[in-house]
Amino acid sequence: MTVNVNIKQIGQRKQRVAPIPFELSQAPQTVRELITMTVTVCVKEYEKRRQDSTPRPLTTQQITDMSDVGKIAFGINYGEKEPDLQKAIENALQAFEDGIYRVFIGDKELSSPDEKIKISEGDTLTFIRLTLLAGRMY
Repeated sequence: MTVNVNIKQIGQRKQRVAPIPFELSQAPQTVRELITMTVTVCVKEYEKRRQDSTPRPLTTQQITDMSDVGKIAFGINYGEKEPDLQKAIENALQAFEDGIYRVFIGDKELSSPDEKIKISEGDTLTFIRLTLLAGRMY
């Protein structure tokens, strides 16, 4: 099953978001399963990029896009520490429960990890990471 995932950060000056296709092994029944499957896809993609650490020349468009964000890099991970899938899933679920990010299917916000959901082929999921404001209150 293929779904499109939007990942947004509230508070960034430039909101460049393009849907990224994610291939899920099956249709998740709860928000917890959805987060678990999404994290699993992300960790597997990260491992694949980590294994293929050959730098490729960047295109002019890639350099322009990265310079807008403030960092130009080849996307190579020079660390040797392997990702822990189980820990990544636990962190993602805890962050969702703590309100660090919100999840939407289309326009419907998902509020609980055990909430029942229905996802169809081609649905759009949106993950919005909320950022904390810094400063003092007087």
